[in-house]
Amino acid sequence: MQGQSQQQAYDRGITIFSPDGRLYQVEYAREAVKRGSASIGVRTADGVVLVVDKRSRSPLMEPASVEKLHKADDHVGIASAGHVADARQLIDFARRQAQVNRLRYGEPVGVEALTKEITDHIQQYTQVGGARPFGVALIVGGIEDGEPRLFETDPSGTPYEWQALAVGADRGEIDDYLEEHYDPEATLEEGIELALSALASVNDGELDPEGVGVATVDAETESYVGLSDEEIAGHLSEYGLLADSEE
Repeated sequence: MQGQSQQQAYDRGITIFSPDGRLYQVEYAREAVKRGSASIGVRTADGVVLVVDKRSRSPLMEPASVEKLHKADDHVGIASAGHVADARQLIDFARRQAQVNRLRYGEPVGVEALTKEITDHIQQYTQVGGARPFGVALIVGGIEDGEPRLFETDPSGTPYEWQALAVGADRGEIDDYLEEHYDPEATLEEGIELALSALASVNDGELDPEGVGVATVDAETESYVGLSDEEIAGHLSEYGLLADSEE
């Protein structure tokens, strides 16, 4: 009982390390991310692909109201997993920083620089009393100096760069699929196929177009483009991943 009570004491304060060097609130924030639906990022030779699972909890809910893909700047897209409200706050912060960079320096913000500004902001909430960490992980993908870049933000405030990754539910299984099938020389189209196939691998091998979000950032145009439901359905049909529409 004594050990349990001591853990609860460390559990209550974000500014207090446990004897073994852990911040329990940050670990709980990571658990919140794991409970969120999956988001996937794939870096290809031609750009970045972002795919998200945005299935609705109810057939009465408007699918368009489920926001997991965001345009941070013309050349940067962000996918999220975890608490949606926390994600919206970080997305708004990222957009402001991108606009500040354009106004101050007259050029687009670097993807790595933007990611580190976001994680610096996240980290502040791991050491301030009376606040809690952000219960969300972001995948930040975009084009920097003509090259595709792909980053992850962690609730601890640590940035990681990846070739391909998943955050949220079923991360382990999706990462295993990506590791097995990833090709760094893949085209943007092949990147879309990989990301959708990885998501389908944990959804009985099929996907509903209304329950999936897809966006790309092309290295040539340096433009963020979100795909429509019809375009997603076309990709799913082409790859043999389209769910049966029978009632």
